[in-house]
Amino acid sequence: MGSLKELIKNRLETYLELDTDGIRNFILNIFLNLKEATVDVIHKILSKKYDVSHNMVASMIGYIHSKLGILKAHKESYKTTTVYSLKDDYIDLVKSTLNMPV
Repeated sequence: MGSLKELIKNRLETYLELDTDGIRNFILNIFLNLKEATVDVIHKILSKKYDVSHNMVASMIGYIHSKLGILKAHKESYKTTTVYSLKDDYIDLVKSTLNMPV
């Protein structure tokens, strides 16, 4: 199990290294603070600070969910929006990675 966390940590570090404007870092901090959020909620928060489209935010969240594997997605029914949250196993990993000096 430790090797999976190392793999995810490496992917997360690489993902954040490519973050030139701080949006990716900001999204992860939103998940740390809110615990659960939809794409709409994150877009509203991000659009106050950055010029981002709804599709851009949805794409970034989808990438974090599918490629990094640190988010879990939940839907009450097919009519409701997807609610994303950080997996409990990776909260400390995300916190430690975000606090790394650049």
